[in-house]
Amino acid sequence: MIKKQVIDLFSGAGGFSTGFKQAGFSIRAAIELDKGIAPTYRYNHPETNLYTADIEDVVNKKLLEGLHVDIVIGGPPCQGFSMAGARIRGGFVDDPRNYLFKAYCDILRQTKPKVFVFENVKGILSSNKGRLFSEIIKTFTDKDNFDGSSYNVYYKIFKAVDFGIPQKRERVFIVGVLDKEIDFDKYFEKTTKKIKNIFPDYFETISTWDAISDLSTQEDAEVVSDLVSQTNYQKYLQSNNKETFNHTKPRHSDIAQRRMSLIKEGENWKVLPEKINSVHSGAYGRLKKGDPSPTITTRFDTPSGGCFIHPVENRTLSPREGARIQSFPDSFKFLGNKTSIYKQIGNAVPPKISFFIANMVSMILSDEYAK
Repeated sequence: MIKKQVIDLFSGAGGFSTGFKQAGFSIRAAIELDKGIAPTYRYNHPETNLYTADIEDVVNKKLLEGLHVDIVIGGPPCQGFSMAGARIRGGFVDDPRNYLFKAYCDILRQTKPKVFVFENVKGILSSNKGRLFSEIIKTFTDKDNFDGSSYNVYYKIFKAVDFGIPQKRERVFIVGVLDKEIDFDKYFEKTTKKIKNIFPDYFETISTWDAISDLSTQEDAEVVSDLVSQTNYQKYLQSNNKETFNHTKPRHSDIAQRRMSLIKEGENWKVLPEKINSVHSGAYGRLKKGDPSPTITTRFDTPSGGCFIHPVENRTLSPREGARIQSFPDSFKFLGNKTSIYKQIGNAVPPKISFFIANMVSMILSDEYAK
């Protein structure tokens, strides 16, 4: 059987691609501007043609025009849409990154996929009192943009905890279907049932400790061999892999370690005898073993960056622990410097959500375009 073809835009390290590849799709091309992230994508997706370029250059040079693909996936950088950014900067509607979705639309026009999946932060729904989101939907559904065709669009907020991911992450996914109206809720339910039949524990609530407990006994190492799974979630991510990458534990100053030693599970900087200067209300927060983690960000290596202190040890999470909380398989290796690796993990689409969406898209393609 010929695999369905995918283009991944704003691919980052490749979390979105990973879930689609796990579901049997072929990632034909990807675009990622950051050359520091590209080595990670290439290492984990060597079969994919990766363009390390600005998406607008790819559009203007028509590098993908006429390429046969079935699906386009991806989400523009979300800094301009995020509600956290709004609190810090006091408004972001004029951020030029907010309009990269138009370049996304240009790729759709040039390649005409049957389905697209657009991912972004929940703040995109309320940005500029909802006018930005309305503009995005209008762009996707306007027949003038697609030579008389148009996409019927459906959107939903996906909560990571509902997909067996130990993280309180919420993201908006827009699914567009070319010239076809579908029952989105029906496909969502069918996909849930299909995956439950294959992985009965897939949607169970997972805690932070369920994800990382086996790593807590390990020495600091770039590569850890022959881990023994302690939970079904760990077993799912380890699969038959013998090596687990990127478990390099962060180093902290004596002051930071002293502060962390005073903080118990579920507590944060507010219990310290000194004031901490941070824009994050949960700064110096210690994760609770029995709860899912807050949203993993690009700075989960920094105590002042949020609630990212290890439940037991006086340090923040290692890259692998963050990747576990994001649902990356242990075989996925992150390359680059420390700052880049944490950024790659924090910005990624969790592969478990991507896998779910890929299975749903597969059903849509089989049902709607085989008629």
